[in-house]
Amino acid sequence: MIPRQTVEQILDAARIEDVIGDFVTLKRRGANLVACCPFHNEKTPSFYVSPSKGIFKCFGCGKSGTAVGFVMEHENLSYSEALKYLAKRYGIEVVEKEETAEDIAARQRGESLMLVSEFAQKFFAGQLETTEGRIGHDYFLSRGLEEETIKTFGLGWAPSGRDSLQKAAREAGFKEEYLIDTGLCFRTEDGKVLDRFYDRVSFPIHNISGRVIAFGCRTLRSDKTVAKYVNSPETDIYQKRTTLYGMYQAKNEVHKQDKFILVEGYLDVISMHQLGIRNVAASSGTSLTTEQVRLIKRFTDNVTIIYDGDSAGIHAALRGIGLVLEGGLNVRIVLLPDGDDPDSFARRHTLQEVQDFIRDNEQDFIGFKTRMLLDDAGKDPIKRAGLINDIADTIALIPDPIKRGVYVPFAAGELNIDEQLLYDRIKKTRERMLEEKRREKERTESAAPMPETAPFPDEAPIETTDAYVGVPLAEDPLINDRTLEPCEAELLGFILRNGRTKLVFDPDNELYNADNVLTVAQLIDAALYEDGIEFSNTAYARTYEKYFELYNQELSQDKISVRLLSDPDSVIREVAKRLIQDKHQITVQKFEKSLTNENTVLTMFVPKALYAYNKARLDKELKELTRALAALDPEDSRAADLMTAIMEKNKLKNILTTKLGRV
Repeated sequence: MIPRQTVEQILDAARIEDVIGDFVTLKRRGANLVACCPFHNEKTPSFYVSPSKGIFKCFGCGKSGTAVGFVMEHENLSYSEALKYLAKRYGIEVVEKEETAEDIAARQRGESLMLVSEFAQKFFAGQLETTEGRIGHDYFLSRGLEEETIKTFGLGWAPSGRDSLQKAAREAGFKEEYLIDTGLCFRTEDGKVLDRFYDRVSFPIHNISGRVIAFGCRTLRSDKTVAKYVNSPETDIYQKRTTLYGMYQAKNEVHKQDKFILVEGYLDVISMHQLGIRNVAASSGTSLTTEQVRLIKRFTDNVTIIYDGDSAGIHAALRGIGLVLEGGLNVRIVLLPDGDDPDSFARRHTLQEVQDFIRDNEQDFIGFKTRMLLDDAGKDPIKRAGLINDIADTIALIPDPIKRGVYVPFAAGELNIDEQLLYDRIKKTRERMLEEKRREKERTESAAPMPETAPFPDEAPIETTDAYVGVPLAEDPLINDRTLEPCEAELLGFILRNGRTKLVFDPDNELYNADNVLTVAQLIDAALYEDGIEFSNTAYARTYEKYFELYNQELSQDKISVRLLSDPDSVIREVAKRLIQDKHQITVQKFEKSLTNENTVLTMFVPKALYAYNKARLDKELKELTRALAALDPEDSRAADLMTAIMEKNKLKNILTTKLGRV
């Protein structure tokens, strides 16, 4: 872990124009720098860098952030890796938390397992040149693979001897325990150590960094009693649920095209890649897992899944998509002609033909599933009822409420039913899902052991989960009061964008104070403190607290923005990104044209936002009191007290309504 003082040193040293200038050519335009965006193809520059604010923004694709965010996005690095990249660029030494003996042993063991796996890959690849290995080489050629492709994917041949690999590995100095722990070898009941892979062609599996971590090996024999594939077992370095075959070779193209193509098998990936479609990887015959969905989401939100056009392929398209939708990915389906798979289709067509076929035959998954189930249901009323619930439950998995709202009228039209039926079912399903998540969170928290001591602030780890990055805040479990969320977002937005701006009120304004001119942040903080109010939504409360921690360090507003957008806490980064940049950042020229006087706008809308927040809180309290009153017997002595409280709050509400009208 990186000490916080080092993190702050890196953030202070990083000049965004220097960092981004390493990757794109920036040209001066007024106070800003511009370039063609490195994240999407464009001819007219819409990518702006503000050296004074320390942030970038593309007005074409919408990407934005700080120097750390740019490196994370462009190089596909984690937060910690991006910090280390910047530290190296600026000559800052990063001394991480001292490793324990157990940490060192685990790290060395993992490295040893990868070295053994990489040795095995080179050994298998070298066997293609032997007399026995020619059968494997000829097989690859018969599948239309070129020498460069064979080399790119590290394909090879596992010789027929049951101890060929282990003998070579031992001669190279590798220990027997590592051969067994990687799954390359196994120990029999009588104590013999044998090679797991023999007499087969080999397909090495790489992690996202390009290290070999496992193998899939295919027999070339026609004997039906012999398993077609033998795969590595799960090990310390290989977990199937977190890995996609070919993702290492595909990741840059996926990022560049902002699109990921999912196929099923090794040769599907390799043949498509050789043809020129290189944003493709495989799930290796299984439905996608949560971890694989997160891996894809690191590079794109757009997934096209290519299935065989037979009955099995069609029904496979319905399995496992729930996790993909729930992960916020946009899913499209392509069905190949019956009898084809991506491997055979790629070998029989040109690049342009395959690209055209994918473009012309992509179907939105919700539409695909609706039409397919309608065909299956026919006129059977029971099946149609189940179909409606099935489609509604599928739409309910989508986290973005706007996307859900788009799908409802489409599905209702396809099903020829009232939209409200779908809305009602979706509402119930999402309530059930949120309740299940809440219970799961409670179970996890109750089962987690409490730490004996809390780390000091300077020693707190900076690695945090990115579970909330990209998740719509309205769906985020840390947005736990949706009634007050819009008002709290508005107030926090004023603080994050204009917190250090002084508010000069007119003498006739009730907030006028010639002796004590407050900033936007001070006014909002004082108003909330006076009424004993804290933000109800955890995500906003956490960001609010962090802002004032930085504010009290006398940092400038721009410096605070950079710190928030680069914070180790992914929730704070996401809130800051949304409230500072996504909705509100505009060019300097547009800002000057839109506001004749910034102070006039702020002195009008900041008090209005405070009044609106207090009114929303009163509305919420009035609803709670009214429900409590309705639940009481009219003769209950508490009823009078509740009536009095309701009357008092209604008076306050009327006062606030009047103030809002004046503003």
